[in-house]
Amino acid sequence: MMNSLQTAIKEIEAAVEPRWPVMVALLAAGGIYVAMPPAMALGGRWTLLLLVGVLLVPAVVTHRAGKHRLNMVIGLCINGVVSFFELTSLALLIRQLPDPATKPVLLLQSAAALWLTNVLVFSLWYWRLDGGGPWTRHLHAAQGTSWFLFPQMLVAGQSSAHWIPKYVDYLF
Repeated sequence: MMNSLQTAIKEIEAAVEPRWPVMVALLAAGGIYVAMPPAMALGGRWTLLLLVGVLLVPAVVTHRAGKHRLNMVIGLCINGVVSFFELTSLALLIRQLPDPATKPVLLLQSAAALWLTNVLVFSLWYWRLDGGGPWTRHLHAAQGTSWFLFPQMLVAGQSSAHWIPKYVDYLF
């Protein structure tokens, strides 16, 4: 009996959404921050990428170990760190606006980088919080735990009843 229960748990965990797209998005946000001008970056330009890289290690370990509540907390911390750095860069960008020595092209490039980071940050927050998080959405897929209505949920048929949004779906 215990062996079949362990097998069932392993099958559920194996079918969980892969986390690599989320890691790519987090590393991309850190990479965009590296490309920001030094005047619009808190600390060093590598600070965010380094923090994200360090925080991703326990996130991956807790996910693999099946400690989903702890993984959720670590994921929220990572999202908070990225959001904090984005807001700080936005404040530094706004502070640069009245300075006549700042080149307009630099301001536009920085604003575009912040916009792209903003898209990534919001998609990460939506993915992390929607329906209680990725693990809860996976466990309760039959009940449709997503708080958002995706077009795939409106398609008639058996496959739409068990459709679960993945990270990429939150980018749009």
